[in-house]
Amino acid sequence: MDKIRALVVDDELPARRRVLELLEKQDDIEVTGIARDGREAVGRIRDSGPDLMFLDIQMPNLDGFGVLQAVGQTLMPVTIFVTAYDAFAIRAFEAHALDYLLKPFGAERFEVALGRARDFIRGQRASEFTGRVATLLGERARTPAAIERLAIKSSGRVIFLEVREIDWIEADGVYVNLHSGGRTYLYRSSMGSLHKRLDPKLFIRVHRSVTVNANRIRELEVRTHGDHTVTLKDGTKVPLSRTYRSQLEAWLRKAL
Repeated sequence: MDKIRALVVDDELPARRRVLELLEKQDDIEVTGIARDGREAVGRIRDSGPDLMFLDIQMPNLDGFGVLQAVGQTLMPVTIFVTAYDAFAIRAFEAHALDYLLKPFGAERFEVALGRARDFIRGQRASEFTGRVATLLGERARTPAAIERLAIKSSGRVIFLEVREIDWIEADGVYVNLHSGGRTYLYRSSMGSLHKRLDPKLFIRVHRSVTVNANRIRELEVRTHGDHTVTLKDGTKVPLSRTYRSQLEAWLRKAL
């Protein structure tokens, strides 16, 4: 059986070395190329047509999604996505049953992702994979950019609040309370609807009714039965529920 030809794409040397180190242990994988940025990756895909690609998402100039859009569905290899943390990407990969590695990743998680990639390649289902990615890219193109400010109506005035200045957000029925610099603004929106419009790299949902600005987090306090409390820089304490703990762990890049 022919070996699977693999391309490793990452702008960070330690990350490339980690993938190459783990691939050296695979008898059926042959690394045929390394790319240090998105543009180089596009060229190598067009020149050598790899079967498998380990693709970093966060790269300067041309990111991982840009690479896939540039090469198109016909040349797209089966891809294991690698990300430091991109909330949109992770939600999208899970929704489309595409595998990803969250940095830093261990050998066991690597083997799971590689096994799924093998299933696509050996089972001659690469077209199924590329179809899923094409759908993901189409949805991403239609996803609006994160909002930068909110217009809040209050007592006959309209207040423009910069989103980055929000400390935390609290659900309040069909409204949310926006806490910013010691003041609270009432804004008509559900928590779920507003959270989808926020920058996922800046805002983390820690509870069904609470979203926090990651830059405002000061410390975590471990409570009984594995529960935690998040303390913000202004001293505000909010609960971290088990349901949303994984989102904070992904942002921290470590388990709690």
